[in-house]
Amino acid sequence: MSQSRKYKTLRFATVTVLLVVLIVVLFFITLGTGVVSISPLGVLKTIIGQGTDRQELVLLDFRLPRIVLALLVGAGLAVSGAILQGVTQNELAEPGILGINTGAGFAVVLFIFFVQDSLNGTLSVFIIPLFALLGALVAAFLVYTLAWKNGVNPIRLVLVGIGINAGFSAALIILQLKMNPENFRQVTVWLSGDIWSASWPFVMSLLPWMVILIPFALVKANALNVLHLGDDVAAGLGSKVEGDRLVLLLTAVALAGASVAAGGAIAFLGLVVPHLARKLIGPMHQYTIPVSALIGALLLMAADMIGKNLLAPMEIPVGVVVSILSAPYFIYLLIKTN
Repeated sequence: MSQSRKYKTLRFATVTVLLVVLIVVLFFITLGTGVVSISPLGVLKTIIGQGTDRQELVLLDFRLPRIVLALLVGAGLAVSGAILQGVTQNELAEPGILGINTGAGFAVVLFIFFVQDSLNGTLSVFIIPLFALLGALVAAFLVYTLAWKNGVNPIRLVLVGIGINAGFSAALIILQLKMNPENFRQVTVWLSGDIWSASWPFVMSLLPWMVILIPFALVKANALNVLHLGDDVAAGLGSKVEGDRLVLLLTAVALAGASVAAGGAIAFLGLVVPHLARKLIGPMHQYTIPVSALIGALLLMAADMIGKNLLAPMEIPVGVVVSILSAPYFIYLLIKTN
C-alpha cells in the first residue's frame, strides 16, 4: 500500500471514530434533556432496566424512537445528497433543492388526506414510505426530463429543480386548504421538517430502507468515482454509464423519499453534509459516503435536540434549525460556484 493510501485510510479511520464518539456522547445527552430532565445516572439505570416507570416511559417510548429516527433520516438525506452531487457533478445538487423532497412530501400528504383514515395505524406507517418513494420518483423524473437537452447541464438541473419544487409547493398549499385546521397545522409543521410519528413501528418501517440502500450506495462508490471522470472516460474504462447513473439516481431518490416520510422536507442537509465530508476526507466516494452518513446523523440529532430544548416546552421544527444552521453555507456555495 502506498504512503498516500495509508494516510487516507488512517485519516478516514480517525474521522470515523471521532464522529462515532460524538454521536454516542450526544445520544446520551439528548436522552437526558427535555421538558422532563433525567440525570446521566438515571439514563444509564433506565437503559439497563433499573429506572422508574416514568423514566422508562419517557426514554424508551418517546425519546429513544425519536432519536433513532433522527439518526436514520439524517444519514439517509446526507447519503442521498452525496450521490446526487456525484452523479450530476453539481456541487449544488441535493434532494431539497431539486424538488425531490417536496414531491415526496406531496405524495405523503395525498396519502394522509385520501387514504390514511381507511387503514389501521400500523399498516399506514409501513405504506407511507412507499407513497413518499412514488412522489420522489415523479419529481426526479420531471426534473431530469425537463433538464435534459443534449445532456444535463448542472445549472439547468438546479433551475428546473427549483421550478418543480415551487410547483409541488403550490399544489401542497391547495391541498392543505381543503384540510381541517388540526390536520392543516400538523402537515404545515411536518413539511417544515419535523420528526413526526416518533414510534417504534415507524422506526421499523424506515430501518430496512436505510440498512439496504446506504450499504448499496457504498458498494456503488467506485461507479460514482468513475462517473466523476466524465462520461467518455467512464465508458472507456468499461463503465455502463447510463445504467450506473440510473441505478444511483434511483438509490438517491429512494433514500430521500423514505427520509421525507419520517422527517418531512428537511432542506440543505443533503447539500451541506457531503461538502463537509469532502473537506474532511477527500473526494473518494468510498470514504465520503460513510462519513456523510455519520455527519448527517450527528447534525440532525443535534438540530432535533436544539429545537426540542431551546424554547421548551414549545418545539422548533428540526428543519427550521437545520435551515438556520445551513443557509449561510449555502449562500457561500452560491457565491463560490462558477
